[in-house]
Amino acid sequence: MPVVSARKLVKRYDGFLAVDHIDFDIEEGEIFGFLGPNGAGKSTTMRMVQGVSPVTSGKLEVLGMDITRRSKEIKALIGVAPQEDNLDPDFPVVRNLTTYARYFRIPAEEAEKRARRLLEFMQLEEKADAEIEELSGGMKRRLIVARALINEPRLLILDEPTTGLDPQARHLIWERVRELKRNGATIILSTHYMDEAEQLCDRLVIMENGRFLVEGRPKDLIQQVVGPCVLEIIDPEEGRDIESYLVSVGAQVERSAYRIYAYSKQCQTIQSGFRERFPDTYSTVRSATLEDVFLRLTGRRLRE
Repeated sequence: MPVVSARKLVKRYDGFLAVDHIDFDIEEGEIFGFLGPNGAGKSTTMRMVQGVSPVTSGKLEVLGMDITRRSKEIKALIGVAPQEDNLDPDFPVVRNLTTYARYFRIPAEEAEKRARRLLEFMQLEEKADAEIEELSGGMKRRLIVARALINEPRLLILDEPTTGLDPQARHLIWERVRELKRNGATIILSTHYMDEAEQLCDRLVIMENGRFLVEGRPKDLIQQVVGPCVLEIIDPEEGRDIESYLVSVGAQVERSAYRIYAYSKQCQTIQSGFRERFPDTYSTVRSATLEDVFLRLTGRRLRE
């Protein structure tokens, strides 16, 4: 049985359709990603899974229970690390965990043990008695993840867990997420970092306007949507018929302000011909990434 199962799931805010009849299953032990530009509906979907935003219509089951009927029971079995920093500044680090444990009716002695163990897990044991305002941004994010684990959840929801962190802090959280998965955790991940999704997710969806554009394993989506490689034309000269040439040799072409992107299974061959025809225009071939998939599907225009 899937840990999360949705059928024809809809969320409306007044006249606005935020989530538009989506279907998905999340299996036990996998990391499932929600990606999309701002306003795509991914956070709204995750809030419905958490039971904090009512379902407008459709069916949503979490841990085998109907979210509309048993949300209180479901909330006791999941852990959530939200985007925002909502740590309690009135309590030191360890008390942020033990106080939160009271919501789950965890006995004080057991809460203390779990809190100390989680601080060690997130490399925060030396900060146990520190005030929240003394922590760096990376430390706060790690503490929020630790807090989400205090009830030993069957489902962990990580909403933008590494936003704004330096590379070292990001990679530490990645390591801990992988370790949780190895221990059998089921994790829902929302992120704007495509490399993060590509590194961590077993499967993912890319959303736009409340619907799924694609669903699958990252490496499969790269092959299906983009192909194995990308030929980038850097600072192409105006007036030169570069795009027409690339299309004529079978490439799919996209353009940004200062670059042309050619998607093909034969990038090296196309580049060789390109250099003969346009010897003064710089080009490079690289492996395709999930970011290419994301931008190809959702566009390169800035979303506010």
